[in-house]
Amino acid sequence: MGLFSKATTDPDRWVIVGLGNPGPEYAETRHNAGAMVVHLIAGRIGERFRSHKSGCMVAEGRLGLSKVALARPMSYMNLSGRPVRLLMDFYKVPLERLVVVHDEMDIGFGEVRIKNGGGTAGHNGLKSLASNLSSKDFTRVRVGVGRPRNDAVDHVLDRFSSSERKVLDDLLADAADAVEAVITDGVDRAMTEINDRRRR
Repeated sequence: MGLFSKATTDPDRWVIVGLGNPGPEYAETRHNAGAMVVHLIAGRIGERFRSHKSGCMVAEGRLGLSKVALARPMSYMNLSGRPVRLLMDFYKVPLERLVVVHDEMDIGFGEVRIKNGGGTAGHNGLKSLASNLSSKDFTRVRVGVGRPRNDAVDHVLDRFSSSERKVLDDLLADAADAVEAVITDGVDRAMTEINDRRRR
């Protein structure tokens, strides 16, 4: 049976969504940090992304013993909720098995935090997800891009600075490790381990 050919209830699968904007002009911007992380995870597990009828690019594989669907919506950030909802409907995965990876201005550059539920803090991707899923109760892996001195929109749509690029690989790897911790250890334990570790 081919990839994506069967949509049955699959409560043991996780859906991991990396938020970003489509197109090469956005590929290396701060707003695409989430998308960069899911691409890194796909490389780690040796899987490739393919088009899916939900409007996401999807790579299926395993993290540890768990089946995962890594996803990147191909819509713009503020419209990303609908393709994610369609993907969740396709897999029939419960909301507690959704992990969203996204850029976060409210924590410093280089920091990673895990959060379960909560507000959207003005993040257009999170707002679209919350609206389309009718809930904010999903797990987030927050990739710190720092708060700008000037315009927030310009900041997230800008490419990483030369100094940031020197440590970007480590930041993305830390975020990918955080996702894996959620899958293998559970959300509560992963929050304790990752969030406390980053404060040391």
